[in-house]
Order: sequence, then C-alpha cells, then structure tokens
Amino acid sequence: MHLSLIISILLNCLRLAVAAIDDDCPTLANGDSLSQTQLIDRLTHGCRYDRLERPVTYTEAGTRLPVDVYMRAYIYFMQNLEAHDLQFKIFALLQMRYLDPRLNFRHVSPKRLQPILGEQQLRDSLWLPHIFLANERDSSILGTTEKDILTSVSPDGTVIVSTRIKATLYCWLNLKKFPFDEQHCSTVLESWMYNTSELVLHWEQKRPITYDPALHLTEFLLQRSWSNETVINADLSDLRHGAFAGNYSSLSFTVHLTRVVGFYLMDYFLPSILIVAISWVSFWLQADQAPPRITLGTSTMLTFITLASAQGKTLPKVSYIKVSEVWFLGCTIFIFGSMVEFAFVNSIWRRKHNVPIRKLNSRHILKSTLSPHLMRRRSHARSLSFSGTGRQPDSSSLGGNQPFNNYLTVNLPISTITEGQVMGPQTAPSRKNSLHMLSSTNRKLDVTFVESALGATVTTAAAPVAAATSMELPDFSSCNNLLGEEFSHEEQIASTGWTTLTPQEIAIWIDSRARFIFPLAFLVFNLFFWTFVYCI
Repeated sequence: MHLSLIISILLNCLRLAVAAIDDDCPTLANGDSLSQTQLIDRLTHGCRYDRLERPVTYTEAGTRLPVDVYMRAYIYFMQNLEAHDLQFKIFALLQMRYLDPRLNFRHVSPKRLQPILGEQQLRDSLWLPHIFLANERDSSILGTTEKDILTSVSPDGTVIVSTRIKATLYCWLNLKKFPFDEQHCSTVLESWMYNTSELVLHWEQKRPITYDPALHLTEFLLQRSWSNETVINADLSDLRHGAFAGNYSSLSFTVHLTRVVGFYLMDYFLPSILIVAISWVSFWLQADQAPPRITLGTSTMLTFITLASAQGKTLPKVSYIKVSEVWFLGCTIFIFGSMVEFAFVNSIWRRKHNVPIRKLNSRHILKSTLSPHLMRRRSHARSLSFSGTGRQPDSSSLGGNQPFNNYLTVNLPISTITEGQVMGPQTAPSRKNSLHMLSSTNRKLDVTFVESALGATVTTAAAPVAAATSMELPDFSSCNNLLGEEFSHEEQIASTGWTTLTPQEIAIWIDSRARFIFPLAFLVFNLFFWTFVYCI
C-alpha cells in the first residue's frame, strides 16, 4: 500500500519535471504552423543556441573546421581625397555570408522555402563574426529612425547580413608628383576576435567589388580597383587585435585614382607662366629707368609668392620635395634673376669710365665689365710697354746720372704719321691708311708726362729734347674721338687689337641678350619639367 503510493508520487514529480523542461525549451514540432518570429525564437532559444559561440563544423575525421565568411562591397559614393588630413570617405554596402548549421530549419519546416528576413532585431539574436575596418578613422551605420541593416536566414542555415555604412579611412598619400600624382587607397577588413584557426575571410567569387554607375569624383578619375586576401601576423608588440597573438584573416580592396590637373593648370601653372613672362618686360626698358623696373620686378615677385602660398595651404607639410614646389621654385628663380639683371645693368649704366674690350663677344665683354679696373691697368701697361717709357733712361744721351726736369715725351712713328697728317684735314681713306700703318709697326700713340725724381735743372744734353717738346702738339683726344666716330668697333679691333665701349653700350648689350636668354632658359626648364612629369 505504501509502496504504490510512493511510486505514484514519483511519477507525478517526473511528469511535472518534463512539463517544466518543455516550457523552458520550446519544441520545434509543427514548424510549418509557426510564424517566422516564433520559428526564429525557438531556433535561437538558449537551450539550443549560444550566440557567444561560433558555428562549429567537423570533417569526416573529426577535425574542427574554421568558419568561412564571404564578403562583398557595393560602393555608393566616394568623396575626394583630403590631402591635408590624408583621408577619404566612402559610403558603401558591406555584405557578409556564412553558414550556421544551428539555424537549419529545412527539416523542421519543410514547406518553408523562402528565407526569413529581418532587420537589426534579428541580427542581434544571432552570432556574427566581428569584422572591423583596420584603417578607419571613423565609421557609422547609416539610417534614420532604424539602422540600415538587412538580415536573412535561409532554410539551410546560411546567414546574410547587409549593412550600409559611412566610413572615413586613412590613405597615406604620395605627393611627390603633386598635382600630377596617382594615389592608391585601400579599405582593409580584418577579423577582430578569431584567428585563422577559427575564422577565415574570403571575397565572393563573382563581382566582389561593384560601384554605383553614377559614381563620379570631381578631382580624381577612378582608373581601376582590385581586391586581395591576406593573413596578418599579430604578436604582443602589435596590439591591433587586442592582446591576442596569432594569424588573423584580412581582406582589402584598393582603388587606383589619378588626379585631374585641369584646375591646377588654369589656376596655377598658366598664371605662373604669364607672371614670369611679365617680369621679362623690364628688359625692354632702359637701364636708368629704375622706378618702373623696380616696380615691375617687385610686383611680379609678390604676386607669384601669393599664388604659390595659396596652393601650398591645401597640402600637408611633408618631408620630401613635391613637383609643384620644383615648379614654383624654378619660376621664382627666373623672376628673381630678372631683378638681379636689372641691378647689374643699372650699376654698369652709372659708371663713368669706358671699358677696353679686346674682342666683341660675350666672354670678353662680360670679363671686362666684371673687372673694369684690371682691364684698364692691363691696357695702360700695354701702352707703356710699346712707348718705351717704362725703360731706364740712357746715361750717355741724357748726360750720365744728371737729373732732368719735367718734360713732355711724344713717341711718334716718324715714318708713319707726320705733323701735317695729324693737323691737316684728312679724308676717311687717309685716316684708315694711317690707322693701318699704326698697326703694322705695332706702335701706339702715347703722350706721357715724366717727372724727374731728383728735381734738378735741365742739362745741355737735354736742351734739344726740351726744345723738341716745346712745339705745339695736336689734340689727340679729339683725334681719338674722330676715329671712334669714323670707324666701327670691329674695324678698331682689326687695326689696333682693342676698342672701348661706353657703360651705356654695355648695359644695352646685356639687356638685348637677356631678352633671348631668359625665354630660352625658361623653355629648357619647361622641357625638362614636363618630360619628368609625364615620361618618368
């Protein structure tokens, strides 16, 4: 009697325990009669599904396999690169797909052939791989009242999660050839929690990266893009994955962008060429016109500095030299060179002495101009050597060691020039013949004053010489002026080996050469610059 009572009590307790278990773990029977929400709730119930544990599959040998996650990206919009911040923005749809056998409802609800669709609430009830943007500066999920998240669970347990995001990503720009540069900017996706033994990322086989047909960049052209799969090795010195060491799966896609240079050509390069050309106008102004030439040079220099600084404000301060800096530096040198040329010719214009020239070419003119005093001393020394005044006096003719007074020594080639020829009227041919005879004897007309070092009286031996010098002498300065007017510089050099140029003639000569040298040098600079930009 007592035994039967005890058995009935135990049976009742067992029934109550089974009923309690059924209430805690709802059954999956009659799955076709359940709604999508009820079916998902029962599939993801805590007694069957742990969202903190990844899906686990095994091989036939019993080896545990990693979860394969397949990714796809659709780019809605890409903002221009921000060079000063080394970043760019993208608006994209990221989609990931993986298989979770725990969500397979094909045998539970065989009549349900369509996937179960949901939004953020459905996603929050499932296990999801933690994937992050390795080079992000900021990111967020798009959406107004609800986040733009689409979750799909297929009958075989395939989960697809699509998310619309906005991300600001770092892009380490190479600005050496700015603004003719090409940039490669990547978007890097990595597994945060699971290493390659637990989770492996893959790109979808067909069209992993697609772009909106209306995608358009204002400053760049999208040339091409490519995707890549790799493994990141992390150790304790690399905390990008927390404090966990290991190999982590990584995906990336890179876009190749080329900068459109039309804006920079119209706003920087063409104006700078015109500014440099304007600075050359000073070569057509006379060297003594200092106010207009100084105003022109300083105004072009200040305008160009303003133009160059406006372009540099949009770029980061990098350690290497950019192509744009080479261009602006070259143009600055040409503008500064035109100002230096004006200072040079203006200083020559204000000189008071003529410059002796051996030959009428650039080398001798510049050499004589840069060292006028040295050339003048050399010309005077050459005259003294021809006249013989530099030699010691003959003691036999001048009375031994007796001193003599000041006298005028006239060394005339008697066989060539007579007093009548110098003083009398001459025609142009006779002047030329006289000049040629001078060159044939290698003698020059010298008039020198010799002062006695001892200051003694005139001796009788020197009296004839003094009497000879007391005659009236022609004005050789006027003769030289006459020769300078009648004969060109080339004829004087051919006859005497020397000629003289006035400072004004030299200044005009330098300005006339600068009118061709500066544009030619700037043309050569442009040739090398644009060859480097487009061919190297």
